[in-house]
Amino acid sequence: MPAARLLRTLKAWLRRKPRLPPELQAGKDVIDAIDAGGLPLDPTRINRIARELGLEISARAPVEATVERLRSAVTRGLETLAMEAAAAKKKGGKQ
Repeated sequence: MPAARLLRTLKAWLRRKPRLPPELQAGKDVIDAIDAGGLPLDPTRINRIARELGLEISARAPVEATVERLRSAVTRGLETLAMEAAAAKKKGGKQ
C-alpha cells in the first residue's frame, strides 16, 4: 500500500504546477526574486535571460531598464500561455 500512496502523491505533486518553457521560467524566477527584495547582482545573467526571451539588449543598458523589459516579456509570455490554455480547453482539448 505505501507504494500506491507514494505514486498518488507524486502524481498530485507533478500535476500542481503547469510546466513553463525554461527561458520563461528563468525570467519568472528572476522577477520573483527581485520582487521579493533581491537585487540582481549579475547583469550578464539578466541580459542572457532577456536575450533568451527574444529581447535585444545592449551591453551598456542599465540593469534597471533591462529588468523592466524582462518583466514585460515574462508577463506577455505568461498571458500568451494562459490564452493558449483557454483556447485548448474551449476546443475540448485536454489541459
